[in-house]
Amino acid sequence: MAARIERLVTSGQFSLDGGTWAVDNNVWIIGDDAEVIVIDAAHDADVIAAALGDRRLRAIVCTHAHNDHIDAAPALAARTGAPVYLHPDDQILWKQTHPERDPDGFLTDRSRLRVAGIELTVLHTPGHTPGGICLYAPDLDTVFTGDTLFASGPGATGRSFSDFPTIIRSIRDVLLALPRDTVVRTGHGECTTIGEEAPNLQTWIARGH
Repeated sequence: MAARIERLVTSGQFSLDGGTWAVDNNVWIIGDDAEVIVIDAAHDADVIAAALGDRRLRAIVCTHAHNDHIDAAPALAARTGAPVYLHPDDQILWKQTHPERDPDGFLTDRSRLRVAGIELTVLHTPGHTPGGICLYAPDLDTVFTGDTLFASGPGATGRSFSDFPTIIRSIRDVLLALPRDTVVRTGHGECTTIGEEAPNLQTWIARGH
């Protein structure tokens, strides 16, 4: 069976810089009836594991290390035996949530992952966090953007370890270089496309946030 994309929404809290907010997160499952990859194991390992069923989980990939995107990763890894992968520049954030456990491996720009006959390419897109990544799956006409790009614009850059000019460079130079019909599957909220977002770049720059 051909690879497909499933979205699971989990709810929990995002905490940083002394504040805490209620959030709904997109957990993306990519694969077929035999094997899958999970992007951003958020909030509830039991719910994610139930969605996987008896399929083999090949990897848990973190688009960045804010707690709401990684809080369930160790528990899901322990339950399934799957490794947890992160960009090394987000290790400092990872340790705020999981001081007792390191990721199992690190992903760098243009690293590749394979599942169910398709390939996902890691794109380092810092700005929201130093080690933020997106995963581009050309066979599925999709890029998974975590909190780098939303239907409403760039991810937030008003908190520690973030930088607005950096996220704009990541979006302009990396994401907007993808084909216009590429579907953008985000860390929160609804999908968009590269073509829909590209005309808004100058508006985002003018706003400065």
